Amino acid sequence: QVQLVESGGGLVQAGGSLRLSCAASERTFSNDAMAWFRQAPGKEREFVSVISWNAKSTYYADSVKGRFTISRDNAKNTVYLQMNSLKPEDTAVYYCAASPLVFTRKPSEYSYWGQGTQVTVSS
Repeated sequence: QVQLVESGGGLVQAGGSLRLSCAASERTFSNDAMAWFRQAPGKEREFVSVISWNAKSTYYADSVKGRFTISRDNAKNTVYLQMNSLKPEDTAVYYCAASPLVFTRKPSEYSYWGQGTQVTVSS
């Protein structure tokens, strides 16, 4: 069974940093676009960032641009999200996802999803 497993979430003070990881198993994602989404309580899941299969293209939501950095290591079948200057409004469950077909912000285009990791930013 294909799995994406996120890790690295936790509780951090505003202004702090966290690095999320998403490791894939049972299938190589080296040819897929990989993305991070997040969902806060009572809100819809929202796009955070996406990286192309060869890491040459990245895209960020305006709310995280300049603070978050997405990267990947295809040899390790892993994608990362470095989050700096965290704000309380970044508090959410963060999900990674894989899209074999398109480089997109649309969650409906992603075929594989992780179970999520909680990020809580205190003020």
